[in-house]
Amino acid sequence: MNKKLAVTLGLLFAVGAPPVFAQGGAAAAPAGPQVQVTEKILPLRIPNETIGETEGVSVNSSGHLFVFSRTGWSGSSRGGNAARLFEFDKNYKYVKEWIPNAYGLSFAHGLRVDPKDNVWVVDEGSNMVIKVDPTGLVSMVLGRKPESIDWWEEHVERGVTEPKGERPKAQKGTYNRPTDVTWGPDGSIFVADGYNNSRVVKLAADGTWLKEYGSYGSGDGQLNTVHSIAAGYGHVYVADRANRRIHVLDYDLKFERYITGIGMPWAVQITPKYIYSGDGDGKIYRLDHDGKLIDWAQTGMGQGQTGCIVHTLQAVGDNELYRGSCTLWNVALITFPKK
Repeated sequence: MNKKLAVTLGLLFAVGAPPVFAQGGAAAAPAGPQVQVTEKILPLRIPNETIGETEGVSVNSSGHLFVFSRTGWSGSSRGGNAARLFEFDKNYKYVKEWIPNAYGLSFAHGLRVDPKDNVWVVDEGSNMVIKVDPTGLVSMVLGRKPESIDWWEEHVERGVTEPKGERPKAQKGTYNRPTDVTWGPDGSIFVADGYNNSRVVKLAADGTWLKEYGSYGSGDGQLNTVHSIAAGYGHVYVADRANRRIHVLDYDLKFERYITGIGMPWAVQITPKYIYSGDGDGKIYRLDHDGKLIDWAQTGMGQGQTGCIVHTLQAVGDNELYRGSCTLWNVALITFPKK
């Protein structure tokens, strides 16, 4: 192997490396009381397949569970297919795989089912958000997949490297490692975009680009790793993971306030009574709608991992949540005590 190719391939693996799950040193103990929760690991089995990292979890109106999993033999590099979308019935029995071999499936991240049972896939590797109708037909595509042939030509054949210390400029109509999606009451679409663009994008129900909020940084109105998003009851909740806070916006993306004291928010969900925020270390925080911490629980212990235990949450009631995990390779039903 020649020297230039070796250096370039080293860059490839560095860029594609998984995130570091360090929690930034010893964190202060949560201010609210700790409660015990019921944690049921679901017996999800797929014929002749293996569920991998359960990055995205959601449910439809029939109670069927959808899991967007990082699994597959070809990995997460450009052109890879470490993204499979599986459906299970109410008894957690396997139903089918959705959109197999789709061009936009590369590296799974987010998954949500909207009130009309459309399934929305957010793929961090392809930079795409894909809307699939209840029959399995792709009905909307947001963003565009980076072409592997373009990357190979630029970085391997011509040896171009990206400038150090610079972040790619966010562009209208494209996404860069998006993470999650949610909707307003009028069907408007909110995209968490994401690892590199550090913003929230609002689109009309038909996909028309309307506006955006945020830029990279730690100041007011800035974000560092937009990892999850939820909307409801007049507000949009944006998990600003590395800055250890949730931005509370109105439906027009106007800033209202921050929620802090909930560790690193990897996942956020809202129910009629509560806001839930999950940290990668396995802690799940329960708050009221004003953002005041009610209590918290530790999940995912005794399974051999300490990071990325909570990657996604899907509320199925005021006191029940499905938890998807990077490192545990499972989905768990978490039940909080009623208040």
